Amino acid sequence: MTKEKAQARREHLNRMRAEQRAKERRTAMLMWGVGGLVILLLIGGVGFYVIKDRQATSLDAVTSVSYAGGEHVWTAVKYKENPPVGGQHNNYWQQCDVYDKPIHNEHAVHSLEHGAVWITYRPDLPKAQIEKIKSIAGSTGDANYMLVSPYPNLPAPIVASSWGHQLTFQNADDPKLPKFITKYQNGPDTPELGATCGGEYAITSTADQQPLPPEPKGEATPLPSESIAPSATPSPASS
Repeated sequence: MTKEKAQARREHLNRMRAEQRAKERRTAMLMWGVGGLVILLLIGGVGFYVIKDRQATSLDAVTSVSYAGGEHVWTAVKYKENPPVGGQHNNYWQQCDVYDKPIHNEHAVHSLEHGAVWITYRPDLPKAQIEKIKSIAGSTGDANYMLVSPYPNLPAPIVASSWGHQLTFQNADDPKLPKFITKYQNGPDTPELGATCGGEYAITSTADQQPLPPEPKGEATPLPSESIAPSATPSPASS
């Protein structure tokens, strides 16, 4: 083999090696690029679902107002909110339970004062939605501090209320509904935290069954106690 041919052969081999190295670099860069893109897509996807989940369960839309507790009256009360979330209320509280007919605002507000969450819904809400509400009420938080009842002329299909707090819902499947219960039932704003939502002085009737109780005359009729224990000796309500 002549010197020129040997030189040409070496140059040809060098070019082939250079092209191979360049090809390997391009392949490596492509693989790193694809891998980086996959990682970015995964991070972006996880971030999207995290943000979406936070938005779905956020309670930022809760409206909050401040009311002093202990304002007991015997008359009907005109409330600012619909349904009410605090203010004056009847001396007797509503037994925490699920009702199929409307209850008196004045009794329900007293139950809120004791730490209850009150879920109200439009009377024409589909039966499946009503059953969903009842299921959530029975499985979330403390059923002893849960009120459920239909409520005419609601501003939304479903409204959840506690003392000083309220949130509206279009659907009972909204994940914010159980989260509202968990956060606000017996919450820190409860004026009479620990007071019973039942007991012998609790009202168990609906609004159509019994009017608001009249003011007792003289000392013959005891007023309910705000004690934690339902069996406590009754004394005039003063808190």
